[in-house]
Amino acid sequence: METIALIAGSGIYPEMFVEAARKAGVRKLVVAGFEDETKAELMSTVDAHAWFRVGQLSKMISFFKKEGVGHAVMVGQIAPKNLFDLRPDLRTLMMIAKLKRRNAETLFGGIADELKKDGIELLPATTFLEDSMPKAGHVAGPKVKGRRIEDAAYGFEIAKASSKLDIGQTVVVKNGTVLAVEAFEGTNEAIKRGGKLGKGGATMVKVSKPNQDMRFDVPVIGPDTISNAADAGVDVIAVEAGMTLLLGQEEIFRLCEEKRVTLLGVE
Repeated sequence: METIALIAGSGIYPEMFVEAARKAGVRKLVVAGFEDETKAELMSTVDAHAWFRVGQLSKMISFFKKEGVGHAVMVGQIAPKNLFDLRPDLRTLMMIAKLKRRNAETLFGGIADELKKDGIELLPATTFLEDSMPKAGHVAGPKVKGRRIEDAAYGFEIAKASSKLDIGQTVVVKNGTVLAVEAFEGTNEAIKRGGKLGKGGATMVKVSKPNQDMRFDVPVIGPDTISNAADAGVDVIAVEAGMTLLLGQEEIFRLCEEKRVTLLGVE
């Protein structure tokens, strides 16, 4: 893997990957950036880059082949308005026509298939970032026991069932009662809703889906998750061990101490 391409969205995820890949000894990093998504500052840290619109699959693959890319990763977010407001080229149109369902997962899976046709393997988005995926047990913040550990285990069970039905991967519980289940509104809104009902002392649990495709669909939490939880009265966050990426790990740990939020890894 001497040359790796980043299909880079927004946020700090692409920057984290570049830093980790350099430490791992990757010689050449190539970035496909997207207008109104990818940070321009990222381009000064890599060896080659080009800008695209979402949907310009043929142009992107041609760029990768010119740069000698054999492996790629998808890192960072693409806003839904861009993902579903495509101005697709012919190759993208042909890919979409083959999809039985059109959602983020099938679209990204289709892109992976198209890359493979040209000899480019899509790697897990957690490649080189294993140190940012917590193991089971206490991770940060105050240590807890008893009822809070039981709530984390119960929330894990409920979140796994919810994610299996493709409803959501986050739940908020308190004293064995489910206060909120994430749906289309997203993690932060579920935290706010559950925290309001719990009136303090609530536990949030986030898990992976069955058969989660870690190439482009990784459960993540970041500093905003900690701050939003603390503001909502959620003071324990439990994530699935070995399957959740901490984006901005040092800042997460600092906020857990400052705001007295416990972070746990659960299995």
